Amino acid sequence: MQSVPPFRLARTPSIESTSAAGAYAGAQTGAADACCTPTDAQLRSPHRRARLSDLDSHLHCSVIGTCLSTNELRKLVPKFTDLDRQHATDLEIHHAAVELAIDGGAGAKALQKALDARYSGAVRRFDSAKDPEALLALWKDALKSGDIPPAYWALMTHPEAVMSVRQAAFGDLHMLSHLVGAANRADIRRLVALEEDNAALKDKIERQQDKLHELTTERDASLRQLSAHVTELSAKAVRKPDVSEGGLEAEVRALREALAARDERLAIHTSRRETAEQRALDEQRHAQSLSQRLDDAIAMLNVVQAECNALEQALVAQGSEAGSKAEELVNLSGKRVVYVGGRPGSNAALRQLVESAGGDFIVHDGGIEDRKGMFAAALPRADIVVFPVDCIDHDSMNLLKRVCDRHQVDYHPLRTASVASFVELMTRLGQSGQSGQSGNTPPTSRFCLRHG
Repeated sequence: MQSVPPFRLARTPSIESTSAAGAYAGAQTGAADACCTPTDAQLRSPHRRARLSDLDSHLHCSVIGTCLSTNELRKLVPKFTDLDRQHATDLEIHHAAVELAIDGGAGAKALQKALDARYSGAVRRFDSAKDPEALLALWKDALKSGDIPPAYWALMTHPEAVMSVRQAAFGDLHMLSHLVGAANRADIRRLVALEEDNAALKDKIERQQDKLHELTTERDASLRQLSAHVTELSAKAVRKPDVSEGGLEAEVRALREALAARDERLAIHTSRRETAEQRALDEQRHAQSLSQRLDDAIAMLNVVQAECNALEQALVAQGSEAGSKAEELVNLSGKRVVYVGGRPGSNAALRQLVESAGGDFIVHDGGIEDRKGMFAAALPRADIVVFPVDCIDHDSMNLLKRVCDRHQVDYHPLRTASVASFVELMTRLGQSGQSGQSGNTPPTSRFCLRHG
């Protein structure tokens, strides 16, 4: 089956023939060439559901990340890879699972088996759909109820799931991820309020503990007094046998009732104290969770601020001295930069920046229109290879790393395809002197293009 991404491809500016422009226009209007666009018959089978390995490679990341939890992957993935179950990060486990799904071997079969076993009920429910419209209706119902993972797996492997249906489901799932950012901001506001409530609860618990301590001390003193009084009354009863036994019994009974009332009051305060302590512990755990989210948001904000500062400095330098090179991009003079992936608009701006700094800027779209085999011809002559992790697929990124390692070419991943990320990287390389080194891969993190 042809590999077709689950979204519309961005148009890449290039000097092509008139026929290539016509082919692109045809793809925009839905009349793509038969060799590039699979038919509905190729995308579905009337005899069986699609396997995980049958799905387009662009869908594996969303299926694995949505339908299987990290704990399940941590138990399954190390059986087919050399990852350590205890020390591997969640990101490494996710990457390995996506690679197993793409390879289509025994690991993909195990993932398929786990997904089918977990979502067998949803698969049976979606089997009632006999056409793409009915399948989409079931998917919309699942979106309303919030039961996303079972419905997503059942839809992606359904025999009637044509490419338009899978694209619609992929788009809905993608937009749901944007809601997480808005929820994080609300969580930060709730964190501040919870911290204030937590401090108030701590003060209240301390006051209650002090009061309980006073009550306990008072109760012990009352017990000692009552015991002494009972002893005194018993001694008097022994010395004066003529004293009425009924009066002594009534007094003892009254003392016992008073003691029981104090015990009951102490039990009530003890129960309230334990309830308050438990609530304080719950609030502390919740506050720690929100604090971790806040730390992650602050770390991301620091990265974005660094990129914005680098871009602002580059723009100020260009504006202050007409025709002069930005100080952050001086290290690109005479360098050949190969940029893989990205977006047409930002790529044009990056070309202008690099060329104004005296460098050579080569763009490869990562295999959308340019062949991936051109990596081997373009990379050996490059001084620096840069690729944005949010605008390049898994296959192209893995192939790019292998080619760079083979030819000892320095490569660097970017957080986004923005001009700010590129300028921030060049500024950092210029400060640390890494741009003049050529060797194996610099220390980089295995950053997932869709999951961070």
